[in-house]
Amino acid sequence: MTIDHDAANLPSLMDPHGIDASTEVSRGWDHIGAIIVDATLQRRQNYHETVKPRVLALVAAWPDAATTSGFRRHLDTGKLSEVISWPSPGRLAQIEDITRVFEREGIETVLELRDQLGDQARRAVLREALAGVRHVAPKTLDYIETLSGISTGAAVDLPVPGE
Repeated sequence: MTIDHDAANLPSLMDPHGIDASTEVSRGWDHIGAIIVDATLQRRQNYHETVKPRVLALVAAWPDAATTSGFRRHLDTGKLSEVISWPSPGRLAQIEDITRVFEREGIETVLELRDQLGDQARRAVLREALAGVRHVAPKTLDYIETLSGISTGAAVDLPVPGE
């Protein structure tokens, strides 16, 4: 592995939650399946080389998975692994579990997800339910908010001009 390769895997600026704030200021999706897959695959993966191409493949192959029910119909075919080229059963199970949480919470669209995250009481219930999914920790919860278009309010340490 070269130093250049290592540098490609490190974002230039990270917010306190480990989200690259320098190049992905408006990272997000208007597609429930994309949010779930992105949030699940991002753990310990290079975003540009591993996660983003798979999420784009999902959106292209399953445009009607923009809703939870549409995503569910596709999940039930058992073809997700092929569509996103991901053989690991652990991540696929996590995608299934997050989808179940969205179904139980009545979240059908990204707009409904945003609405629920924008209401403090409902946000707490959703975050608690998602935290019950294996490997969903506070960083992933914040990242789901970012992907849905909700600002986590996390400050990014940017260099001050002249300092």
